Amino acid sequence: METILQKSIAKPVAPVAPAASPRADASSINTASGKMQRYGQLFLLVLAAGAIYPILYLRQVYQTTMLDVFHIDNAQLGYLYSVLGIIFFLSYLPSGWLADRVAPRLLICFSLIATGALGLWYSTAPSFHALLVIFCCWGLTTGLTFWASVLKRVRMIAGANEQGRFFGLLDGGRGLIEALLATAALALFAAATNSGRGEAAGLRHVIYMYSFTCIGIGAVMSFFKDAKAEAASASAEKQGDTRGALWRDLMTLASIPQLWLVAAVVFCGYQIFWATYSFSAYLQQGEMHMTVVAAGMVTTLKLWMRPLGGIGGGYLGDRFSNLRVLIWALFLAVAGLLGLIFLPALRNMAVLGAVVLFIGLMTYAIRGLYWTLLDYCAIPMRITGLAIGLVSLIGYSSDIFLPLLNGYFTEHYAGMLGYQFYFAYVAAIGTLGGVAALALKRMSYRQSPSQTA
Repeated sequence: METILQKSIAKPVAPVAPAASPRADASSINTASGKMQRYGQLFLLVLAAGAIYPILYLRQVYQTTMLDVFHIDNAQLGYLYSVLGIIFFLSYLPSGWLADRVAPRLLICFSLIATGALGLWYSTAPSFHALLVIFCCWGLTTGLTFWASVLKRVRMIAGANEQGRFFGLLDGGRGLIEALLATAALALFAAATNSGRGEAAGLRHVIYMYSFTCIGIGAVMSFFKDAKAEAASASAEKQGDTRGALWRDLMTLASIPQLWLVAAVVFCGYQIFWATYSFSAYLQQGEMHMTVVAAGMVTTLKLWMRPLGGIGGGYLGDRFSNLRVLIWALFLAVAGLLGLIFLPALRNMAVLGAVVLFIGLMTYAIRGLYWTLLDYCAIPMRITGLAIGLVSLIGYSSDIFLPLLNGYFTEHYAGMLGYQFYFAYVAAIGTLGGVAALALKRMSYRQSPSQTA
């Protein structure tokens, strides 16, 4: 008996293998093939994010043509986009829940193909009621099944020390793809109108281009299966089913104070981005009175700040600290907005244009970095999608009220003054965002991002 007991004590115990993590592990990061595979997946995600949204917002370039082709007025067009915004708002939280239960790659492929198919219907210039159906469905295919899936997928394939550059490449690369596609679309439109086929044919070619681009990227992505990441995602789904239901997961997220600070940063940073939509109209006001062409050139150059700000901010974040770079970008963007309020007194167009470009650079750095803050929240990967949905619900809620606020200021205070009041409001909100980021930084001293990940 004693001999048996001694043998059982002396027998080594096999170590328990750690649970697989959906995030890229160290071995896959350090091997050349693993790194190439992850960057290849990121490239496809950038293509997807850059191709799926422009077809929804053709009004930025072709609004007058759309009114003629679809036989609608401005009020009806505004109603279509109001419906789209409501669907987005209602989809953010379910989008995160869905991304935790279905492999993100499958959701992204479905979103691209469905969005492109709806675009083909859109190209037939259907009735207003059919347009309502199309925009509602677009809200689902680009919101419910796409938004959280892309962000979660990026977080899954990025290493703990690569979050900044991966999210920066996502936002900056997406802006570059949008700019390239917009240039190609404008060339198609111009070719059709110059050949005498008319603007209706030109718009139809533009819609075809975006639709088939979405369908093609979705088809290509369906062949790139990452069995390891999807197996980990399935494992996380089973863990979620056994540990608790949706409300329990929401309570888990609600108990993380850092997550509320991240939501505050996104809420404030997104409003700085919204302010950039008003730059063109602002530059044409008062004593500045830039021409439409000159203001358009400045704001177009601002769009090219997106790849610079997003990618550059991401790499700087990985080099120094994502949170530190984000704090600097927030406060520098606020300083730029204050410059837009006071600098017109100098009557120097070059300086004012430089300030607009500077704000654009900071804004896109903010957009490229604020989703990296999830690493400061100790969120289990199995409910990362739900966390993204919750933060999006709060952070992007300004889509509902900010256009109304902008309209109020510009309606009640004519000329430059209305825009100055609007920029002052956004600067104040941006300052609050910087304070929230500082509070998050103070809390992160207790636990580093690498530990929380």
